[in-house]
Amino acid sequence: MKPAKIKSPPSLAPRLRILSHDKIAFGPGKADLLALIAETGSIGDAAKQMKMSYMRAWSLVQEMNRCFKSPLVETVRGGNKRGGANLTEMGRGVLASYRKMEKSAVDAAQTDWRTIAKLLR
Repeated sequence: MKPAKIKSPPSLAPRLRILSHDKIAFGPGKADLLALIAETGSIGDAAKQMKMSYMRAWSLVQEMNRCFKSPLVETVRGGNKRGGANLTEMGRGVLASYRKMEKSAVDAAQTDWRTIAKLLR
């Protein structure tokens, strides 16, 4: 007999996307990718943790870097030593501001969320 699935209570999870013309300059996935690059110092390691290919992660980094006035991620080529990646000052600032925006969105929606949550099973 299968164990009963434990249902988690309803929750609110707004997803903000920052658009630059027709491109998604920044959003929840790119924020998570930047946070993991900052933590690991590697685009490849960040990609592995997100279960995405290195090429997909690299293309997201390139797109972010093109959308902003200056790069959010800087890379160092490998050679004999393994290369790496770091967030630039702008990258750290964009990530911090985005995380604040996420929290503000949740805070702003609380009154309406409580109304809707009461209507859910």
